[in-house]
Amino acid sequence: MTALEGTLESFLEGEGSVSEPLAITVTALAFVAETLAGVISSGPLNGRLGEEVGANSDGDRQKKLDVVADELFAKALAPTPVRWYASEERPTAEILNPEGTLALAIDPLDGSSNIDVNISIGTIFSVFEAKESGLESFHRPGREQIAAGYVVYGPQTVFILATRTRLAQFVLDRGHFFLVSDSLRIPDRTTEFAINASNYRHWPRPIRAFVDDCIAGDEGPWGENFNMRWVASLVAETHRILTRGGIFLYPADARRGYGQGRLRLVYECAPIAFIVERAGGKATDGIDRILDLTPSELHQRTPLVFGTAEKVSRVRAYHDLPESEISPLFGKRGLFRV
Repeated sequence: MTALEGTLESFLEGEGSVSEPLAITVTALAFVAETLAGVISSGPLNGRLGEEVGANSDGDRQKKLDVVADELFAKALAPTPVRWYASEERPTAEILNPEGTLALAIDPLDGSSNIDVNISIGTIFSVFEAKESGLESFHRPGREQIAAGYVVYGPQTVFILATRTRLAQFVLDRGHFFLVSDSLRIPDRTTEFAINASNYRHWPRPIRAFVDDCIAGDEGPWGENFNMRWVASLVAETHRILTRGGIFLYPADARRGYGQGRLRLVYECAPIAFIVERAGGKATDGIDRILDLTPSELHQRTPLVFGTAEKVSRVRAYHDLPESEISPLFGKRGLFRV
């Protein structure tokens, strides 16, 4: 894929044509992403970036780079039109610019458990129009987002930006993010699925049944062989699916603390769902559309299933099957025979 005409800045001013406040905000995000890409690429030369330095308010362990990334984004966004800033690393939404018109939710460093093993990590963000309070600004359905995006810090540093009308991909080169695609579409057919299979015994029966039928390959109801993927980095999983299709599943399960899934609705699932739908895919909690969910807490968790539309719809159908139709292993479910 060769670069198209222009950079992120020219896209924001031209074909992407977003509001000035949003353009300023996205430019600041890109500036920090470039900085982080340099820090990450140097790895241990910048110290122990994966060193544990405590836990966030939600109980998750914080790595040194989690805190560094959060501080860099907050500092860069302070002079922008961002009024409310909600981060995974902070207990509540905070005011950055009292005169700002936007509310930004962010996971400053997604996949931080992979820092020390040189696997792709990233940043996820979501943008709303600001309301009077932080509560009002973020406790609303994801369909009200005006933009969302993510950055992958991998072999290339990739910036994905979705607005209500556009979805574009940029790659960092020589200090600029260059446009490489403005027509991203998730492929309609796929034979890949992503899930952490080590938790199989804890999953609800519909999820086990879906995965069983994938594993059954060409002898099962799908009639084709599948490959399983799992990176433990949401941005990496998303980018693979955006590029070549597939389905990602992070269900709720029976383990303590996982009853509502583990991913955060506001600054992980909602922005990913916004992007996926722009690319022609679907994103649900296994049953309901993610963008229709209204969070009651800033750090609320939810199950997440997203990817190729047809496969995501099938997961919903498995939840509708009567219990007698969900066999414990490799069931020949007539509804799904191809």
